[in-house]
Amino acid sequence: MNKKVLLKGGHVIDPANNIDGDQDVLISNGVVQAVGPGLDADGAEVIDVTGKVVAPGLIDIHVHFREPGFEESETVATGAMAAVAGGFTTVCPMPNTDPVTDNQAAVGFIVKQARDAGLARVLPIAAISLGQKGEKLTEFGEVIGAGAVAVSDDGKPVVSSHLMRTALEYAQTFDIPVVNHCEDPTLAEGGSMHEGLVSSRLGLKGIPSAAESIMVARDVLLAELTGGHIHLCHMSTKESIDIIRQAKARGVNVTAEVTPHHLVLQDAKCEGYDTNSKMNPPLRTDVDVQACVDALVDGTIDVVATDHAPHHYELKEREFENAPFGIVGLETALGLCISQLVDTKLLTLSDLISKMSHLPAKVFGIPGGDLAVGNPADVVVFDANEKWEVDPDSFRSKSKNTPFAGWELKGRVHRTMVAGRTVFELGVS
Repeated sequence: MNKKVLLKGGHVIDPANNIDGDQDVLISNGVVQAVGPGLDADGAEVIDVTGKVVAPGLIDIHVHFREPGFEESETVATGAMAAVAGGFTTVCPMPNTDPVTDNQAAVGFIVKQARDAGLARVLPIAAISLGQKGEKLTEFGEVIGAGAVAVSDDGKPVVSSHLMRTALEYAQTFDIPVVNHCEDPTLAEGGSMHEGLVSSRLGLKGIPSAAESIMVARDVLLAELTGGHIHLCHMSTKESIDIIRQAKARGVNVTAEVTPHHLVLQDAKCEGYDTNSKMNPPLRTDVDVQACVDALVDGTIDVVATDHAPHHYELKEREFENAPFGIVGLETALGLCISQLVDTKLLTLSDLISKMSHLPAKVFGIPGGDLAVGNPADVVVFDANEKWEVDPDSFRSKSKNTPFAGWELKGRVHRTMVAGRTVFELGVS
């Protein structure tokens, strides 16, 4: 059946097509049929979106959905539910599952779980190395053929420079990025927060900034050597950003991401030993946070990615040193970024949408990120001015581990559509 939907009266922001104004969006049979002012309904179901922003669905190229192996914290279905509630229509889960996503069958399982859930598009990232052991390369051709869109050992850095070089060379055959969690494990071992004055005061072993920036420098040099595309996860230090900026100026094929929490929180948030402020890389200093913000604004950092890392309540209810790293992020990302970046005039709303939709698609070479006629109608509708309070109990994610409980944010998702079908509507369970 050729179902038509008209999103009427909204403010359309589509950075990929230089659209930023009051227009309608006509959707037919799951694809965008027209974008423009005063469109004729032509028999379509009309949805009044007056006063709201209509934009390409958000894309998150770094999430953890825990299935298989850790379903008590998240599943593909609950992760996809959290994604669409946050305005994300496409998400890329990392391979640190149990068993590791390092073969055709494992990738196919995630693809099937996502298809059965029928919510967000879930495009898996396969492991760089078998079992994430850092010894032998995964068969890239097989996992890409099964539906993977990139390779990464995220959760574990690729320690071997030889293996990373080989991965960067091999990945070029398939035109995919190699994605690395930049951390020197010998420097970070045993650390639970940023190494600095706060860690000393709290009596906690710290992780120095150099643990990240050393590996950033190595990966940049290997990308320069091989010509391969290195994508650097969750950047958090000024030194790392300086290295990336210099590398881009030299023409190195490097892209990078930053999380919302590294844009708004400092290591002082760990005061009180709140394990919901324990993440990897750790929260850093004011200087690092400002460097991350500046780098996102000037394009040194390409995209915002949540690093959505759900953990069951019991896992986080431990001593700070023994609790796992990570927080959930899909349902707070847009509100945090509007509140902290757009409202403060650091970015325009169009710039933000670009960094959360169009550019993630471009960086990974995946579909989405625009409302071009003929493309799948993956759409988010949100009120950029609506204030709301973060209540973890209302999260669609299985886990509630967030440091933002009780925060008032601005910018609320009202509707998310995938291929023209509404998969989330505010107030509808």
